[in-house]
Amino acid sequence: MKTAVTIYDTTLRDGSQAEGINFSVADKLRIAQRLDAFGVHYIEGGWPGSNDKDIEFFALAKKLKFKNAKLSAFGSTRRAKIKVDQDPQVAALLDCGAPVITLVGKTWLLHVREVLSTTPEENLAMIADTVRYLRSKGREVIYDAEHSFDGYKDNTDYALSCYRTAAEAGASHIVLCDTNGGTLPTDVLRITTAVKAAIESTGAKVGIHTHDDCGLGVANALAAVAAGAAQVQGTINGYGERTGNCNLISVMANLQLKLGTPVVPEQSLRQLRDLSLFVDEVANQRPNIRAPFVGVTAFAHKGGLHVNAINKISHSYEHIRPELVGNKQHVLVGELSGRTNVMLKAKQLNLSIDEKSPETKKILDAIKKLEKEGYEFEAADASFELLVRRMLQKRESFFDLQEYHVSIRKSKLHGFDACEATVKLSINGDKVYTVAEGDGPVNALDAALRTALSEHYPTIQNIKLTDYKVRILDTHSGTAARTRVLIESSDGIETWTTVGVSHDIIEASWRALQDSVEYKLIKQRDAAPNKLKKKQENSMIR
Repeated sequence: MKTAVTIYDTTLRDGSQAEGINFSVADKLRIAQRLDAFGVHYIEGGWPGSNDKDIEFFALAKKLKFKNAKLSAFGSTRRAKIKVDQDPQVAALLDCGAPVITLVGKTWLLHVREVLSTTPEENLAMIADTVRYLRSKGREVIYDAEHSFDGYKDNTDYALSCYRTAAEAGASHIVLCDTNGGTLPTDVLRITTAVKAAIESTGAKVGIHTHDDCGLGVANALAAVAAGAAQVQGTINGYGERTGNCNLISVMANLQLKLGTPVVPEQSLRQLRDLSLFVDEVANQRPNIRAPFVGVTAFAHKGGLHVNAINKISHSYEHIRPELVGNKQHVLVGELSGRTNVMLKAKQLNLSIDEKSPETKKILDAIKKLEKEGYEFEAADASFELLVRRMLQKRESFFDLQEYHVSIRKSKLHGFDACEATVKLSINGDKVYTVAEGDGPVNALDAALRTALSEHYPTIQNIKLTDYKVRILDTHSGTAARTRVLIESSDGIETWTTVGVSHDIIEASWRALQDSVEYKLIKQRDAAPNKLKKKQENSMIR
């Protein structure tokens, strides 16, 4: 896809420098393939001269066929006082086989003298020699000018000489790097404009690489584009050292939807949220719910006046249509809600209620009463759905609790801890009594409940508790305070969250567990007729 601005992804190199992120070679290959399919133009795989993992990645990447992206290897200019064809790091860049080489070089005299311990003249020779040598070997070369803005402010003439040297030696892009992340958009705009004018005659294009130390990574990238930058470097979800890099998710959405500069196919942009979640999953990171464009709350509405307005004109409180980036509108219900919140939220859950009906008023009153007691339904859609079903008398009773008991035994003498739970239920008139042990009281209670239900509802064993959160309410009450428990459950296909509140943490956990199980059974029951119909249709086809 031809575009005025190319997207250069460095998630696999710069992004992996973030605290808590460590990609395996298999992870890097998966992400690279996903980025290529999405339509980014350059994928930086790593620094093959720095570690064995990146060497292996490039060796395996040679076997892949990239349809949209060019694979880039990252490295530095030759070392001072060494011939370029004798520098092992430069040789490693060629050996990796990547068609694009991105070179980082110094442009700030402070670094030239104090870090490289060389002269300004030798630094220029290092830039020219390395770019020219790699170009002679048939590689596209991108020059990443480290500390561009600091260097430009310190000594403009020298910084410009570094950019022109790289461009005249054959670099396709001169990328201005805000390495410390401390530059403001006004300076980015001014300096990028000046650099573009200084190298225009060489045919090289200007790029931008920003960090988010001031929370301006995306803003600075867009300022550079406004000044004529033709390439934006960054990472998916803004991964990177310190506070992170420019977030390409936000950049691509802003360029395409706000500035009218297409950078990826329209159908790819509609998968923007999926791309963000995919990389979070591979990186084992919990998604940022407040991420612009793609976060689960990016188009969430809670205030009654707002929800009433979006029910009539959605764009009155939404800057774009959520589906353009693969997201959706999310209506929240709580103490600030109005009847429209309840009606729209129920509609999203395939429950039809009239906004002006008495039932809607009763549901809203019940929500506000429960939230006063400590319940929170914003993050517990499953419990909200069960509440609405109960108020509409559409909540089926799959089992009745007779009693439960949890015991914890500790023995310092014998060195063991044991948690045991017993559950007595009535299921379709049958009395069921089970005992189970667990790693803790909630785990034991969960095991006992599922064991009790499994004979009547076998699929219940597919449920796994994936998250468990406890919040102490009314902290001034000390140990007598109420406890709110949020439980996230999954059957491997769908994930749902339920809530329970009580002065007793075990009772709060039980309420959330019970809702979790009931939600699963309701969804199973609702899906059963469709499965039966499909089975009958398949029989007729045969």
